[in-house]
Amino acid sequence: MDFSEKWGTDVEEAVKLALIDLKLERDEVEVTVLEEPSKGFFGIGSKLAKVRVEPKKKVVEETAVSEMKPENKEEQPSQIEETAESDKALEQRKTEKRKKDRKKKEKKKTIIPREPEENMVEVEDHPALSFLKELTEKMGLNLDITAKTGSSSVYLNIKGKDSGTVIGKRGQTLDAIQYLTSLVVNKENEKYIRVVVDAENYRAKREKTLEQLANRLADKVVKTKKSVRLEPMNPYERKVIHATLQSNPNVTTKSEGEEPYRRVIIELAK
Repeated sequence: MDFSEKWGTDVEEAVKLALIDLKLERDEVEVTVLEEPSKGFFGIGSKLAKVRVEPKKKVVEETAVSEMKPENKEEQPSQIEETAESDKALEQRKTEKRKKDRKKKEKKKTIIPREPEENMVEVEDHPALSFLKELTEKMGLNLDITAKTGSSSVYLNIKGKDSGTVIGKRGQTLDAIQYLTSLVVNKENEKYIRVVVDAENYRAKREKTLEQLANRLADKVVKTKKSVRLEPMNPYERKVIHATLQSNPNVTTKSEGEEPYRRVIIELAK
């Protein structure tokens, strides 16, 4: 392969994906940044990085020379076979390690049930509420924010004409705001407080949509006997798909790919 062009959330991630594609190390390639990444403001207007990665001329020349060397009838075949087996075993170990690391991460990101509504009390003064109001005002958004607290959680709901801007593409902006709010709330707390930031009941609607999608595609897999690959999703959304179909005896699910392009595959159970 002469070159590889990849997208990523930043240049380093895009380069890493290209190196995997080319099976080369960082010092063996030349990198051209085709498009610079842009984070935007809390995910609004963000852009991915795009790079073009090519083997250095020296590497290409060495490869060409090695291919032109005359064969040693006694040693060359066995040496090639041993090298191929060694490379294959190394790549397999790396792949297995990546799979184990992903599984560990996804197990940690469990779906925590929301505290019962009857345990929640509406409040008008809370660090999370103050932070969120200040943040959205600085973003120039016109929103109405309310907060409810429980024994170990705080739930903030956002309403208003600008709520769509707060949600962002597939809830990415909402997730970023929730993460920041959680940092503020738990900065000096010994006991961890679970923070949930929602807008126009988006999270419940999204989860229901994903559950319906999972069941519909599972029926399709059973009917056609062909696997289905879903669009790339974040870890939480993939977890919803897995959880929805884990009790379905007719299909199995797995995740494949690298973030942020990791996706769920639904297959017919064997």
